[in-house]
Amino acid sequence: MSDAWALIVLGALLTYVTRIIGHVIATRFAVLPPRVEAVLNAVPSAVLTALVAPVVVSGAWPERLGILVALVCALRLPQIATVAIGTAVVIAGRAMGY
Repeated sequence: MSDAWALIVLGALLTYVTRIIGHVIATRFAVLPPRVEAVLNAVPSAVLTALVAPVVVSGAWPERLGILVALVCALRLPQIATVAIGTAVVIAGRAMGY
């Protein structure tokens, strides 16, 4: 087995194990404690921040403008429209050569 395949299998195994552990822990509780619920509610925001922050810091202008436009759109529009408009701004900026 090549190193690449070994790495893929190991990554898949680790992903499976972490998901199963989470499921086993969650099924042990009839009701999750408030602290655990608070942590789980914070996960989507933390993941989104982890994805967007590097682009804001080191991205080019189309990406920064796309994020800014998406933030403004998020105040009034549905999520799918916000993502579509932000993506369109980035694509247009890149097409113009910025």
